[in-house]
Amino acid sequence: MQAILTAEIEQLIPFHDVDSMGITWHGNYLRYFEIARCALLEKINYGYREMLNSGYSWPIVDAQIKYVQSSTFDQKVKVIASLVEWENRIKINYKVIDSETGKRITKGHTIQAAVDMSTQELCFVTPKVFQDKIKPLLA
Repeated sequence: MQAILTAEIEQLIPFHDVDSMGITWHGNYLRYFEIARCALLEKINYGYREMLNSGYSWPIVDAQIKYVQSSTFDQKVKVIASLVEWENRIKINYKVIDSETGKRITKGHTIQAAVDMSTQELCFVTPKVFQDKIKPLLA
């Protein structure tokens, strides 16, 4: 799928993110995805504060990660988040690559669904507030 919007962040792997072998603990990649996802949503002025103010929460309902290669302490990586679906859910693809070599380290995706905070009901169609943020990018 072609990306509608992309954001990229750079992350230096800190010591506290690695295991006793100096390899990034697998669970930390979800945190790196989160940082990139925040950067992506800020590009359309719909970060977590704006979500809250709009009356919708967007919990992650699915996350998948494919570990291709290890990253290590003090390695600089780029995390690229790409919005690929938005009409009934938000699907964001991620790539983690070595900043120097460009080699892929990890890839994955998350899926988020809108929940109306006043009723706690799942929305089966993306709320208008989010549609209004995305539609100008499609023109």
